Amino acid sequence: MTRTRMGAGRRPVVAALGTALVLLTAACGGGDDGGGGGGGAGRPPTANLAPPTSIGPGEGKLALVAWEGYVQPLWTRAFETKTGCDVSQKYAGSSDEMVTLMADGGGGQYDMVSASGDASLRLIYGGDVRPVNVDLIPDWKNFIPQLQSPPHNTVDGVHYGISLQWGPNTLMYNPEEFPTAPDSWSVIYDPKYKGKITVPDNPIQIADAALYLKATQPELGITDVYELTRPQLDAAVALLREQRPLIRKYWALASQEISMFKNGDAFVGASWPYQESILRSNDVPIASTIPKEGATGWADTWMLATDAPHPNCAYLWMKYISTPRAQALQATWYGETPANTKACPIMDELDKGSCALYHANAPASYFDSISFWKTPIADCGNGQTNCMPYSEWQQAWTTEVTG
Repeated sequence: MTRTRMGAGRRPVVAALGTALVLLTAACGGGDDGGGGGGGAGRPPTANLAPPTSIGPGEGKLALVAWEGYVQPLWTRAFETKTGCDVSQKYAGSSDEMVTLMADGGGGQYDMVSASGDASLRLIYGGDVRPVNVDLIPDWKNFIPQLQSPPHNTVDGVHYGISLQWGPNTLMYNPEEFPTAPDSWSVIYDPKYKGKITVPDNPIQIADAALYLKATQPELGITDVYELTRPQLDAAVALLREQRPLIRKYWALASQEISMFKNGDAFVGASWPYQESILRSNDVPIASTIPKEGATGWADTWMLATDAPHPNCAYLWMKYISTPRAQALQATWYGETPANTKACPIMDELDKGSCALYHANAPASYFDSISFWKTPIADCGNGQTNCMPYSEWQQAWTTEVTG
């Protein structure tokens, strides 16, 4: 299971992370990891497909594969009215499902996908998405620098999509249970809190364990938490096996974690700003932090199917959804952070305080403290190909951690 999304409260939400970034620039996805990519390094199959230099008339339709809640009338109606492109959507429940739906370049059925970083490299190296021309997206220049050409959607200088929204995976806790605020992920591995800890049910959670080990066991030599050799992966999995008896529940839906914190079944765990926002609105004592070891995170990209039947409408959508207002509407409705820096004041007009709540005005140092998701692959990025691909992560998670 990879990142999944389901509704909770007024805004559908992330469940199982994530979420997503910093993908290797010269690699391809693991072999049997959900329907895309190969196992080694190489050039993306669609790298030579030249993107358009202008946007032609819309074809009247746009078919999207998206996370639930990403195609809402609140912002799609204005797009349809302006462009004449009628939007249809297929909501996917996981990153793996998105990769499957986009197989064979979208199958001539789908135009775009709102892929997270744990899927985008698989799509790129599976040949299912094609390069895009960011010069046709005026607001691209207003994106935070880290999301203009991030490695999760840009390979060898070629863009395979337009960044959308992002979020950190924070340490959330009930401050009434912590006289001193925790500043380390160590609390979710501490037997002292047995039965009160919750984390996502997601193989990418292995990266969170690797992040902690990177800081606490430097002798393991972990440099990138998504590029783990066999001994490094085994060490992260061993830590998660030790954690397993402490876990109250591995949650697959954000609403499950919200319920656990509301009911007192859990009071510390891995979370996102959305859950904290919902709990605060319900007057549940809650706080969160990015621990001293840092944090993982996710980011989404609108990617263009290789065989998109409505490419002009797709470009018009990328152009529209990148604008400050469209980004602010999605960010405040869904509970995440926009890529466009100019969305911040509009967010506060729509929902006072939301800009700060979702760190839309945070300095670059905040963004840089987050290790964004990317698809684990065999290529280690240093000339070696002995890193464990995503299929190994999936197997370890289901058989050794949660199985």
